[in-house]
Amino acid sequence: MDVFQMSDVLSRRDASGQLYLEFFEAPTMSVGVYVLEAGSDDPQHPHTEDEVYYVVEGRGQVEIAGENSDISPAGVIFVGAGVEHRFHSIVEDLKLLVVFAPPRGSQAH
Repeated sequence: MDVFQMSDVLSRRDASGQLYLEFFEAPTMSVGVYVLEAGSDDPQHPHTEDEVYYVVEGRGQVEIAGENSDISPAGVIFVGAGVEHRFHSIVEDLKLLVVFAPPRGSQAH
């Protein structure tokens, strides 16, 4: 059984020094956490897999395919494979749970 506490996962991510930490992978999906500090820039590029983001904490905006939307805790965001997207105007540190399907990087050529 795989059971994770978000506080433990976020602590591991903090210790890694990376913006993103993948903590689970199965044949059809992978799951990680992505953290962006208030005022920071989102350096990510489109991925080759579909993504779902769940906003654990924080506030800001997300731009997906040229359209902007406010985001806040308990928000859910879908981004299709290959679609341009980025988080911006981050006013409170963003802590995002990220689900890739299929697993992150598995469709890259």
